[in-house]
Amino acid sequence: MIDKLELLLALARERHFGRAAEAAGVTQPTLSSALKSLEDHLGVLIVERGSRFRRFTPEGERILDWARRIVGDSRAMRQEIEALKKGLSGHLKLAVIPTALPFLAELTVPMRRRYPDVHLTILSMTSDAILAKLENLEVDIGISYVDNEPPPRFETIRIHDERYVLLVAPESPLAKREKVTWAEAGQLPLCLLTPDMQNRRLIDRHLEEAGALQTPTLESNSMLVLYAHVRSGEWASILPSRLAETLDRPSRLRPIQLVDPVVTHKIGLVVTKREPHSPLVAAFIAHAKRVGAPPETIVA
Repeated sequence: MIDKLELLLALARERHFGRAAEAAGVTQPTLSSALKSLEDHLGVLIVERGSRFRRFTPEGERILDWARRIVGDSRAMRQEIEALKKGLSGHLKLAVIPTALPFLAELTVPMRRRYPDVHLTILSMTSDAILAKLENLEVDIGISYVDNEPPPRFETIRIHDERYVLLVAPESPLAKREKVTWAEAGQLPLCLLTPDMQNRRLIDRHLEEAGALQTPTLESNSMLVLYAHVRSGEWASILPSRLAETLDRPSRLRPIQLVDPVVTHKIGLVVTKREPHSPLVAAFIAHAKRVGAPPETIVA
């Protein structure tokens, strides 16, 4: 049964029979047979299909929810048994919003030192993509914004607060300022992240609240692109202070505190609500609580 549910999750990720079979390492007839077996066993149609995948039926969506829980618990159980036999090892997959990447080494380095047999994969993606990947069990932990209550199936653990600076070239007329208002920043030629990034949506909101309605003259989903264009002297950018500090080594640019208002947003771990967590996830959460912000767990 677990193997069939794993194939169902592959289909949920790919939304295509051929790609799901390839991702799961089976033939398409094997995938179709497993799906038909599940439908016969449960007595409902799980997927609407003709010559290709169309969508999950309402019953199929509920079965998919249960499949995620059952498969997630099964994986956690196997991992715990392995940890009891051989110590903590395995593969931990993290999905991280781009602005939180500079902070990540503060979490992964102590994890690596304590558990050298744990292999880490770190993927950079948007906050929406992180939730989708967590839901389909494609990643184990997300690191994203946790200002708001998470969806009911997730829990969050705050690790640090993101504060913003205006990043300018040393020849900028503002370079000697200690503080700049959001309204002033909004009058500059800005290069910002693309609108699919939550960081960009937050910055747009704060600029709008300051009465600075504008469209940036350069957008990119790469922080390095933004940094390079600020260095040119033609643009300024608004970035989290820790990210600006990490990108600008050795220091060549000028970060200026943004005020009126001083804005902070909470960054934290996002994990699927499960008790107990798998040993790898539980170990990472423990490290995050030790090195991050004062504990503040938000559970819906």
